[in-house]
Formats: sequence, C-alpha cells, structure tokens
Amino acid sequence: MSFILIDMSTENFEFRASVWNWRTVLGIIKSFDVVDARALRQMANNASGTAVSKEEANTIGMKIREQVLPKLVPNKRIFANLTITDKPEDGTIYKDEDEKWKNYSATHDWLEDFAEFCIKSKGFRVY
Repeated sequence: MSFILIDMSTENFEFRASVWNWRTVLGIIKSFDVVDARALRQMANNASGTAVSKEEANTIGMKIREQVLPKLVPNKRIFANLTITDKPEDGTIYKDEDEKWKNYSATHDWLEDFAEFCIKSKGFRVY
C-alpha cells in the first residue's frame, strides 16, 4: 500500500510514501501535536483525501528538520514509536504483535525529502 501526497496548489507536485514510511511519519506528526487526532486517523488510510493546511505542513517540515533530523545522522532510522536505531533494514517482516512496530521506520534521507516537500507545499491532501 502506498500514499500519495498532492500539493494543494500545484498540479503534479507530489510526494510518495510507502506504508512502512507513512506509519512512522504519522507517529512523528502526532508527537508534534500539529494535526488533530481525527485528521491523523483519516491520514492513516490511503485515498482519504485528508487535507493538511499550508501552516500545518510548514510546521511539520520545520519540526522534522529541527527536532528529528539532528538525531538521525545518515545511516540511522526512526520507528513509529520514535525510537532510533542504527541497525540497517534487513527486510524482516515482524508478525508477533509485540514486534510489529519494528516493521515501520524512516531513514534520515527519506525524512529530509518529506520535510522539504512539507515546507515547499501549499498544504497537501493524502491519497
């Protein structure tokens, strides 16, 4: 499953996320308390069309740059529960309920690209 974020002002300005990255970014966004809980729940479903305003998107991008990226030197990953590891992704699919959180992570470079999209966008919709 994938998610496509489409800028609300420029046709074809979009950002793509896999479910593996997107769940992680939702955990990060939740920690910022920028988007309300209802919108976050809707954003967890692709094709929801949930809107993130320009102000919200800009705040998300700036907070990722200021608060998350400095902790994630290249070669580290952050999980949806906000823990950080330097263990490389090895493709393991965790099926045990107590370990499923390990399936969802994002790298420094991916988050840097996402933050840039948020800052440059005029807000976006989740599809």
